[in-house]
Amino acid sequence: MRILGVSLLLAAATAWGSFELGVILGEPTGISGKAWTGSTTAVDGALAWSLSGNNHMHIHGDFLIHDFGLLGGSGRTVPFYYGIGGRIVSADETSLGARIPVGVGYYPPDIPIGLFLELAPVLDLLPDVELDMDGAVGIRYVF
Repeated sequence: MRILGVSLLLAAATAWGSFELGVILGEPTGISGKAWTGSTTAVDGALAWSLSGNNHMHIHGDFLIHDFGLLGGSGRTVPFYYGIGGRIVSADETSLGARIPVGVGYYPPDIPIGLFLELAPVLDLLPDVELDMDGAVGIRYVF
């Protein structure tokens, strides 16, 4: 299942053009990818492991909108972003929920990497309705 998730992420990224691939650390921790769909929009996702509980598989995907002028920075280096997406956590009972990620990124000039800090409130819908929170830092190589 992990190989399938990574393959789908890479296939989607190459179909859209510019993409990023790296790691996400926190809750969850794993592989992170981002495919730009326009100058201010992107789709991101992670195939990761939830460190809360028994190290369960965590998969999420989000549609993101970026604002490059809100936080200052020169040109396109410091985007604030927000979006909506979904999350599946495979555990004893698989949970399915909606995510609302909010974060800030940093793209150093002349270096093909992107750094980010993100918080994402989650409303789990299955098997029970409950609130949760994802939070992580990450680094991705920009292709």
